[in-house]
Amino acid sequence: MNIEDFMENFADQFDDTDPSEISAETNFRDLEEWSSMIGLSLLNMSEKKYGVKLTFDELRAAKTVQELFDVIASKQG
Repeated sequence: MNIEDFMENFADQFDDTDPSEISAETNFRDLEEWSSMIGLSLLNMSEKKYGVKLTFDELRAAKTVQELFDVIASKQG
């Protein structure tokens, strides 16, 4: 798993946000389209694409795309 692929998969969870608006430093909760439903989509993406089951607390603790990537990477076996 690398950050570029992760950002692409992350951006796919957003319907109306241009992927160019998303970088590793993006605070994803500041994106206009952010919602709890997208949060659930990210939890699902983590499990389906990376085999990592994130908790709500882990998602809530991550502020940037990079931080979320780091949490998922640290939990991969």
